[in-house]
Parts: sequence; C-alpha cells; structure tokens
Amino acid sequence: MKVDAEDLRTNETDDRGRIYLGTEYANKRVTVAVVEVESDRPDEDELAAAYREASDSAAELAGEWDEASDEAWDGLEE
Repeated sequence: MKVDAEDLRTNETDDRGRIYLGTEYANKRVTVAVVEVESDRPDEDELAAAYREASDSAAELAGEWDEASDEAWDGLEE
C-alpha cells in the first residue's frame, strides 16, 4: 500500500487514546497507521527528578525556617 504524504492527517486523541475519524468513515473498514507519537506530558524519569528536586528544596527551606524562627524567638526573650 502506498500512501501519499498529502493524505496524512494529524489528530489528537482523547484521554482514553481514542481518535475521531469523522462521519465519512462511518460503517466502513479503515486501516490506520501510527506514524509518530508526541506527548505533552513529561516522562516518569523527568517527574521523578522534579519530585526529588522539590523535596530537597523543601527540606532546605524548612531548615532555613527553623533557624530564622529560633533567632526570632531568641530575640524576643532578650
């Protein structure tokens, strides 16, 4: 089967991976090929790295807050 590049269409899938072809294909047998897949979501490794970075940053901020809080309370006691 030969495919003319002008016959290629790019469509978006729904949240369940389905695609709407259109009413012109109703009650017909169609052959669909996936040529390329793009994702607008980060992959699992990117998400894991982002969570680790956020966790490290939160721990660092908590430590800095503890120091600032201790200094503030110590200042009130003087």
